[in-house]
Amino acid sequence: MILAVASGKGGTGKTTLSVALTMAANEPVQLLDCDVEEPNGHIFMRLPSKTFQEVGVLVPVVDMEKCTACGKCAEICEFNAIANLGDKVIMFPELCHSCGGCKHICPEGAISEVRKKIGAITKSQKDNMTFIQG
Repeated sequence: MILAVASGKGGTGKTTLSVALTMAANEPVQLLDCDVEEPNGHIFMRLPSKTFQEVGVLVPVVDMEKCTACGKCAEICEFNAIANLGDKVIMFPELCHSCGGCKHICPEGAISEVRKKIGAITKSQKDNMTFIQG
């Protein structure tokens, strides 16, 4: 059986109900805490965990030796993560949504992307319970 507990509203008891159902199971069970902003099922489960996959996004880096400050990267960025100052561009990685548009539009090939870690997926196992969260 697959059972999903979901809601757009915080504080409705989704985690509490999910953990209770997991603990009450008499057969092998998996609990996946898919809350991308604040997974907190681990607080209730109290199982030893280990990271099995890091999660990251690509963020742009400008090679100022190649950059001609044409401004095309700043024009395409919907989130104002790049500013053209006339003779150079500056990046605001915290505003970047990792779309890659700036890299693809740069006529000089001055923009590359580097991986920035934003989290990890962890897995815990004990007896008949498997708990995964990210």
